[in-house]
Amino acid sequence: MAEEVAKGRGLFADRRVKIALWIAVAEALITAIRGDISKVTVIVIAIPVIVFHLLAGRTLDSRLGRTVSFTLALSQAFAVLAVIVAFLVGALVLILAGVFAAVAIVLLLMDRDRPARAK
Repeated sequence: MAEEVAKGRGLFADRRVKIALWIAVAEALITAIRGDISKVTVIVIAIPVIVFHLLAGRTLDSRLGRTVSFTLALSQAFAVLAVIVAFLVGALVLILAGVFAAVAIVLLLMDRDRPARAK
């Protein structure tokens, strides 16, 4: 991966990153579509995968093992990031709804206090 970035091809030119992104996309879609798989489940699954990569996956003797460990850990990191963004967007939607409701109430109260115009 470092060689591809050094050649100017960029991070997303790396095949492992592309595979990790597609795994994260699939995981996010399954989480969004299926009601029985919660966002907490995604995080609980991601923790041991990422910890394994950090503690043992980077030092495996097999190059394939290191590549698989990296790809799986990166896909889980992307999935957790998607969960966090979904949580923040959901919270943002609720906050915006509250702001819109407050503005609507203020506008209604201001309109009620005005005297009616004569035609």
